Amino acid sequence: MRKIGLLGGMSCESTIEYYRIINSEVRKVLGGCSSAELIIESFNFCDIVNLQFKDEWEELGQKLGRSAQNLERSGADYIVICTNLMHKVAPIVESNISVPLIHMVDSVAKEIKTRKMDKVGLLGTIFTMEEDFYSKKLHDQYNIETVIPNCADRKEVSRIIYEELCRGVIKESSKQKYLEVIDKMKAEGAQGVIMGCTEIPLMIQTASIPVFDTTNIHAMSIVEKILEQELSLA
Repeated sequence: MRKIGLLGGMSCESTIEYYRIINSEVRKVLGGCSSAELIIESFNFCDIVNLQFKDEWEELGQKLGRSAQNLERSGADYIVICTNLMHKVAPIVESNISVPLIHMVDSVAKEIKTRKMDKVGLLGTIFTMEEDFYSKKLHDQYNIETVIPNCADRKEVSRIIYEELCRGVIKESSKQKYLEVIDKMKAEGAQGVIMGCTEIPLMIQTASIPVFDTTNIHAMSIVEKILEQELSLA
């Protein structure tokens, strides 16, 4: 079985979901008491958030890169960043390791293409929605166009993530706000919507257009890598 190194704790709410999904799916396939071989390096998310809002992305990249090196030295065959936003520093992380990174955006893009869509909404933190590290990769490598909310809605979507979802708080009023924002993106031609923060699926599972649960999609890509050798020998 392939061993996976997880960079987690960003936030712990979604890292728990990664752990649950991966182990559940491995057990489904292998049966019995089977579970995945995982190594987790978990951060204090408060430290990460402080650096994000100080625009210290190089420092964040090196921080994750050092932890990825620790995971590789511990025997990880693949590295995973258990958050959408921190894929902004994925190139720095990759430069610090010699094993592959299972990239979130690749996993999500393949699922979108499977659904034969080429224009989707993107929800996430203010950084994910306003910067191009996510949308540019979707466009340049997969020819997928993204729609983002208006300025006021972006601020509220991001606020809910940091002040509620990352703290384990789910409010019905916030859920309704997200559904309203999704409806607006649908009106702009979005065929589906990317839950571009791993905490959003804790609140939104369905909407007026198909939703792409990035936590589940990424976790299933990881399961494929874990079982690649196992299944080829079966």
